[in-house]
Amino acid sequence: MSNPALAFRPEPGTIPDAPGCYQFKDAHGRVVYVGKAKSLRSRLSNYFQAWHAIPARTRAMLEAARSVEWIVVDTEVEALHLEYTLIQRHRPRYNVRYRDDKSYPYLVLTTSEEVPRARVQRGRIAKGDRRFGPYAHAYAIRETLDLLLRVFPVRTCSQGVYDRAERTGRPCLLHHIDRCAAPCTGVVSFEEHRGLVDELTAFLEGDDHEVLSRLEREMEQASRNLEFELAARRRDQLAAARKALERQQVVSDKPEDFDAIAIHEDELEAAVQAFFVRRGRLVGRKGWSVDKVEPLSTPELLTSFLLQLYAERSDEIPPQILVPELPGDEEALGRLLAEQRRQTRAGERGRPIQQVRFRVPQRGAKRRFLETVRENARESFERTRLKRASDFESRSRALKELQDALGLDEAPLRIECYDISHLSGTEVVGSMVVFEDGLPKKSDYRRFKLSRDANDDYAAMREVLGRRFKRLRDEGASPVEVDEDGAQRPRRFAYPPNLVIIDGGPGQLRAALDGVEGLPAQGVAFAALAKRFEELWLPGRSRPVVLPRASDALFLVQRLRDEAHRFAVRYQRTRRTHAVTTSELDAIPGVGPAKRKALLQAFGSVAAVRRASVEDLAAVPGVSPRIAEAVRGHLGGHETDETDGAERRPDGQLDDHPDGHRHGHGDGEDTPG
Repeated sequence: MSNPALAFRPEPGTIPDAPGCYQFKDAHGRVVYVGKAKSLRSRLSNYFQAWHAIPARTRAMLEAARSVEWIVVDTEVEALHLEYTLIQRHRPRYNVRYRDDKSYPYLVLTTSEEVPRARVQRGRIAKGDRRFGPYAHAYAIRETLDLLLRVFPVRTCSQGVYDRAERTGRPCLLHHIDRCAAPCTGVVSFEEHRGLVDELTAFLEGDDHEVLSRLEREMEQASRNLEFELAARRRDQLAAARKALERQQVVSDKPEDFDAIAIHEDELEAAVQAFFVRRGRLVGRKGWSVDKVEPLSTPELLTSFLLQLYAERSDEIPPQILVPELPGDEEALGRLLAEQRRQTRAGERGRPIQQVRFRVPQRGAKRRFLETVRENARESFERTRLKRASDFESRSRALKELQDALGLDEAPLRIECYDISHLSGTEVVGSMVVFEDGLPKKSDYRRFKLSRDANDDYAAMREVLGRRFKRLRDEGASPVEVDEDGAQRPRRFAYPPNLVIIDGGPGQLRAALDGVEGLPAQGVAFAALAKRFEELWLPGRSRPVVLPRASDALFLVQRLRDEAHRFAVRYQRTRRTHAVTTSELDAIPGVGPAKRKALLQAFGSVAAVRRASVEDLAAVPGVSPRIAEAVRGHLGGHETDETDGAERRPDGQLDDHPDGHRHGHGDGEDTPG
């Protein structure tokens, strides 16, 4: 077979002999691979050589690609940074992928708030907050936090609990059991509470000697002054602080900061473990699984991983990183991480950049520690491979079975499934869920509020499919949008599916096909999954396709159908709840929750309030004659329809949702999941 990339090979003389990044794109303009090079001309020439000399995984990428573009930069450092930025923006299918083994918990101090609090948190951390970890288990961090609160009684309550205590002037139970200093009621000032937070921060960062010395001095002083209750309290705090320290493993005799990275890999996948050491103590660890969809050496994999890791932890870049091998582009990577470190540490701004050093320990305690990290990576690799082997094989088998059963030209790598949900024709909504490579892609889920409430599933399906493929038509010519800051983002509706599955039977399928008539649906296969016998109905066929009962393909389409149904029902319930809990009374100036509740209790419904006279309204406790006039004036001349709490726009469509979400109206924006 000849190299398919030769069809779009640029003239060698047009490729610059300079550092930069290159992007391979498919027929729809979607970026499928991003790479960097010291010399773009030299690197790109490797993709246009003899087919048999190209690695198998690179061949798969070249078969999907239809064009190549490049961006020239001045230095290798800029190329490294640009490559990471492009990968994060486009999420190319053929670039290496890192997946957290799980969502690790952090101990977070919300120092961005006026009155900071300590809490256990997973996921994204707000800018300005301090985090410690991640930790392997949530229960371990909660036990440690409970010990530390005995020494540093900082706030841990939610904003609602804090506001209630502030209003009533009564602190909550945590203050009475000495776990909170109660800044909410002024027992300590905001400045004193901030001091406790600073002390806790220093302790967690490893500066524990001063805290322990202070507690010992205060305990001894209280004992000499015969203040035995205070002395006992300081004794308990000292014991709690020492017990919390025991939970942190001592790695180095020196108070130094470093991270240790280890990899265990084969040709197709890898496991990466990172251990974080601060002031000589192990403060956190985290693991990743890696699909090596591109052929990378260990140094190249390390470079890619370190960029990923410290983009997430830009405020936690240490001056030293222990690695099993020196990463590729070591010097450029060190400068890039050092610059990130300087930018995120206010105290180091304006100083000369201290380059981050990579070290391969040859002997001593650090070598033994890195061996421990490597052993963790090996165990994680074995667990992940055993778990995923059957999953990957079943997904590949399901896509192949579905391809054969439906007579598709290629495996349906992107499948979209649609469902309609309503309650007797009210609050009609639609859902679109997306599976890529047999797995849910929740960032591409969409939900639709239909333009008309009616008990007509066919009309609803026609509208949903029409709106989706109109967006494909409108965005397909420009798959990337530019925001106000000039950053580019891929448009979610810009890429067509290989297969569309409709939840329903032949009627719903015909409605879906009517909805896409005249729209760019060429090359897209359509099928409807009937619930009763789990049959797949195809256009133009009088008999359905029946998948074998135990087949992976049937399990996949059932998952798709159930996910679309779940997503639609959840959205429909959300809208129904919103309609029930809101009314026209909310729009009347001066009528708050208390007055609204009093009016509804007195009259029973908004309709009864509308019929009431001003005198009757003013007789309700808490409603003044002025408010009664306002209610009467608003409801008297305000016509409503069957959808309580939602006014109609001039074009006749519903316009509600004060919750801030973007909801679809006609051909407008459709809400992501």
